[in-house]
Amino acid sequence: MRLVSIASGSSGNCIYIGTETTHLLIDAGISAKRIEQGLSQLGIRGNELSGILITHEHSDHIGGLGVFSRKNEIPVYTTRETYEGILSAKNIGDMPEGLHREIFPDVEFEIGDMRISPFSIDHDAANPCAYRVGCSRGSAAVVTDLGNYSQYTINHLLGLDALLLEANHDIRMLETGPYPYYLKRRIMGNRGHLSNECAGRLLGELLYDGFKKALLGHLSKENNYADLAYETVRLEVTMGENAYCGDDFDIAVADRSTMSEIIYI
Repeated sequence: MRLVSIASGSSGNCIYIGTETTHLLIDAGISAKRIEQGLSQLGIRGNELSGILITHEHSDHIGGLGVFSRKNEIPVYTTRETYEGILSAKNIGDMPEGLHREIFPDVEFEIGDMRISPFSIDHDAANPCAYRVGCSRGSAAVVTDLGNYSQYTINHLLGLDALLLEANHDIRMLETGPYPYYLKRRIMGNRGHLSNECAGRLLGELLYDGFKKALLGHLSKENNYADLAYETVRLEVTMGENAYCGDDFDIAVADRSTMSEIIYI
């Protein structure tokens, strides 16, 4: 199984995860052209995808979905409420009929040889979810756009081989930055986005000897930068109550506009 970020950031998100026979996207928040280019680098054509898993209906997660779906006719997996939000979005055009597959948080399903486990996240969207994806060789998860986490979140992420985890903002940069007060409150709220510090604490809850890779994603362009996210998460892991240090595991940062390294599981 391979996991790679085609793009991850506040301006657009698109993650590939797949096996030799089953190819999935998690979100399609960049242009269809960029999605096709990213897949091409992985040796995959758009019409070879088995499905697109959508986390929620915000534009940075569905921006390219309409064009890409109309061209390639790929099934789109979302909660009912998320799909209603997609249909009401004004910037993606018409969605092809017959492609929606309704999913439910905490109800596992299969696509090809992959097991998909969606679970709820706290974000200001209709019915958002994150995804844990597994196959016979291991499991990975993509978890972004959550204002906080709980034991419920942790339970869904235990025993992973790899994780793409939101590290959206540095709290001090956000507090002193140019955003208006209402937007700062939204981002830092319980249904906003995960800070570097919170990402590090969550990662510390999940580490075990079999964990292989953490990829930090969905970084804010205005309120974060890669080195700061990396160092903060690493420090939080080291200072946490777990038995591990930040240097014990491979941690990298996904770029907002270019593909990440390929994580093999």
